[in-house]
Amino acid sequence: MNEPRMTPEQDSVAAEVEIAAPPERVFQALTAQQQLFTWWGSEPSNDLTVFDMDPRPGNRYRYSCEPKPGIDHGAVVEQLHATGGQSFDCHGEILEMDHPPRLLVWSWLANWHEHPNHPTSVRWELTPTKNGKHIRVTHSGLAQEPVCRKDYGSGWQGVLQLLNNYLRA
Repeated sequence: MNEPRMTPEQDSVAAEVEIAAPPERVFQALTAQQQLFTWWGSEPSNDLTVFDMDPRPGNRYRYSCEPKPGIDHGAVVEQLHATGGQSFDCHGEILEMDHPPRLLVWSWLANWHEHPNHPTSVRWELTPTKNGKHIRVTHSGLAQEPVCRKDYGSGWQGVLQLLNNYLRA
C-alpha cells in the first residue's frame, strides 16, 4: 500500500491499494449494502449501527457509527461534539457509477465536519491489474476542513485495509 498523499491545493487526500480479487467482487463490496455493513463495520474504533446503500446514480446512502469508549478519536470527536453530534453520521448521493466496475463517486456530508452542510466527494477508481484491481480513493472538497482532512489521510488508508481484509477472507 502507498502512503496517503495530499494534493498541492490541500483540498483532497488520496489512498491506494492493490487487491487480488476479481473486479466484480471488489465493486460489489463497495456497493452491496450488507457487504458494506460487514467490512466497513469491522473498523475497531467504532461500532457501525447503520449502513444503507442504494447504489444507483441519484440515489442515497448513509451510515452511522458510535465511537467506542476508551479509544482516542482526537480532534475529530471534539469537532463532532462541537457540532452537537454523539455518533458519526454521514450521508450523500451516488453521483457517478461506471460499468464495468471502474468508477464510483458519492457526495459526503458528515456531521463531524466543521461545515457539516458543505458536501465533499469521495471517488473510487478501480483499474485492472495482473492480479486483481488497483483501487484509488480520493476524498476532495476538504479545503475548509483541516481537522478532518488530516484525519482522512490515514482514515482512507484504513478503510482500504478493511476492504482488502474482507476480500481476502
